Amino acid sequence: MANLIRWDPFRDMVTLREAMDRLLEDSFVRPRGGLAPSDGVATLALDVFESADDVTVQASLPGIKPQEVDISITGDVLTIKGEKSEETEEKQGNYHLRERRYGAFQRSVSLPAAVQADKADAVFENGVLTLTLPKVEEVKPKSIKIKTK
Repeated sequence: MANLIRWDPFRDMVTLREAMDRLLEDSFVRPRGGLAPSDGVATLALDVFESADDVTVQASLPGIKPQEVDISITGDVLTIKGEKSEETEEKQGNYHLRERRYGAFQRSVSLPAAVQADKADAVFENGVLTLTLPKVEEVKPKSIKIKTK
């Protein structure tokens, strides 16, 4: 004997909406692993913030050696690129999960202010690259004293 299940059209619509929300969130809001592939070259997640004196850029580069990273500034565009080579160690057995990314990565971003590239400071600590880029003198805010008479 067959069981009858009452059809609820709204249940299917909620499931479709949840699937679309997951798809959009995974694709655009939070790319997996910090390096999201784009045309064979992964992009790099960055934090860019500025103070009165400089612009600071932070990038998470876990497992990457400092000599594998190339940083350049052309005009007001900062480019960070490099390549993480795959480990060639032979392992017995089959992978059940493999999410660590290998290959080339690159990210270019327009800086919010003009900077002095020759005075930039790059520090690599615990897998986080921190660039401190001093602003040019014309961009720094200057206070004007008011004289009273």
